[in-house]
Amino acid sequence: MIVQLTGTLLEVTPSRVVIDVSGVAFELGVSSTTAASLPHAGEAGVSVLVRMIVREDAMELYGFATREERALFDQLRAISGVGPKLALSVLSTFSPAALAQVVLAQDAGRMAQVPGVGRKKASRLLVELSDVFSKNAELRGLVGLTEPDAALPLAAPPSAGAEAEAAEALLSMGFTSQEAELALDGHAEAGAVTVEQVLAYALRRLGSGR
Repeated sequence: MIVQLTGTLLEVTPSRVVIDVSGVAFELGVSSTTAASLPHAGEAGVSVLVRMIVREDAMELYGFATREERALFDQLRAISGVGPKLALSVLSTFSPAALAQVVLAQDAGRMAQVPGVGRKKASRLLVELSDVFSKNAELRGLVGLTEPDAALPLAAPPSAGAEAEAAEALLSMGFTSQEAELALDGHAEAGAVTVEQVLAYALRRLGSGR
């Protein structure tokens, strides 16, 4: 597994870089944020953090300027329906710290500014990422969290109307009442009791197609 490359930059664009390592040139997909942080082409001794993705028909490399950006790339790709290109699009729109604030505020409007992300997907990404920022040790510091089990201040107190409120939220995202009903089925057995937990449960089911 390739995790870092150090060499001479041969090419730098907002979406890709080429780096020569001992005579072997590697092409990496990057966010515009990482591209902007790199020196001009021709610079030697440049190090780039790497994530390698192996597919049946190709091996793809993605480069990152910081550990936080690479960790977020991994977390974004773990969300159903988010591939490497969309993950880079998110990271090109927001720095890790800025994304943390968008998630903290649950700002669907700003999240929807990411190319390829509509209002419905923006809401789902915010719910999925809220858990990531609270539990990932590498990312907690971006939102000022210090305890491993600390949670983002997004959750409301448990409520008997949590299912109804979650259903209303799903309808506002554009899901049909039938989709919402099926997605919410079994949330109590799964331990989802607050509105946020029930909504996150439903969105995960909708994202996995169950």
